[in-house]
Amino acid sequence: MTLTVLYRGPLSGCNFGCEYCPFGKWKQSEEELAKDRADLARFMAWVEARTHQRLSVFFTPWGEALIWPWYQEALAKLTHLEHVERAAVQTNLSCTLDWVSRCRVEKLGIWATYHPEWMKRRRFVSQCEKLSALGVRHSAGMVGFTRFAEEAEALRRELPADTYLWINAVKDGQEEPYTPEDLARFTRVDPLFPVNNTRHPSLGRACRGGESVISVDGEGTARRCHFIDEPIGNIYAPDFDAALRPRACSKATCGCHIGYVHLEYLELDRVFGSGILERVPVKPLWRAQGVE
Repeated sequence: MTLTVLYRGPLSGCNFGCEYCPFGKWKQSEEELAKDRADLARFMAWVEARTHQRLSVFFTPWGEALIWPWYQEALAKLTHLEHVERAAVQTNLSCTLDWVSRCRVEKLGIWATYHPEWMKRRRFVSQCEKLSALGVRHSAGMVGFTRFAEEAEALRRELPADTYLWINAVKDGQEEPYTPEDLARFTRVDPLFPVNNTRHPSLGRACRGGESVISVDGEGTARRCHFIDEPIGNIYAPDFDAALRPRACSKATCGCHIGYVHLEYLELDRVFGSGILERVPVKPLWRAQGVE
């Protein structure tokens, strides 16, 4: 069984300043950045030593990771470890992409979020085109504020045809709820938008979180997922493997993709297959709808 680790160290600074994000334009001190780098180095040493198990690693930082060379180096190294199946990262794609040449691209996954208030569309599309040319599997996405609807449609038209564009539904913080027209509009861009726009019942439901998927912070504390605070152990403890076991969800609902995608009854592993970390469906659903 492959263990998927969602790593989120103390990095919280971002070079973008989105108004809805608490980490926008947050500047970290040299000491804080050094701590993040040291924590990542410790985590990487754990991954390298865990050769008895297949691993996938997904960096899900609060801030922007790929503007820092230690995350670029970590991804490159992970893709060359034989027992690592996948190395993926969430990013705003503002970084240069020269580091990709040091990766085994068949193991690399990119989850890229487009922020139209902080990046030109042409620049973002160009970055996606480069990833496609390099053979890097990736998805692109946007936050589904209704004010971004036209931009989402324009982005879909300009992206490479093989790039999936997802829309993250705004469940809190939108001035007005989605109208039927809004829902239809976003669904034309992203056929899986209705799935994301749902708070899925999860209490007592079987979930891979805590068994084959874990969330890990900079101290090594492991949790079932990012959304359940209760620790299940620490990856640096000698008896950590005993903490990995089936667990039912303890929350009433799950509304975030990186959480509900692991609920067993939704069977979304069949939808995403080996692209589950970078959020790329097995079948090009958007092309089946004629949306390119």
